[in-house]
Amino acid sequence: MPLSFCKVDVVYPIEKITGKDSMRTHLRNLGIVEGESIVIKNAIQKNLIVEIKGIRIALDATLAQRIMVGKEIQ
Repeated sequence: MPLSFCKVDVVYPIEKITGKDSMRTHLRNLGIVEGESIVIKNAIQKNLIVEIKGIRIALDATLAQRIMVGKEIQ
């Protein structure tokens, strides 16, 4: 499911990054890669503040929809 549909303060594994090569490269440069865990820390309208590898990153709705995650990690 897209990250934009996930709950706040729940850990999810990143399974796939979709979109054009330039968008996937941009996300990879931010540290958002398949296999990492990601947490939504805050959702403001459709924009998200996420935490990955101990760093907080702001994502707009378009980027958040391109990050596909698996079931929440307990």
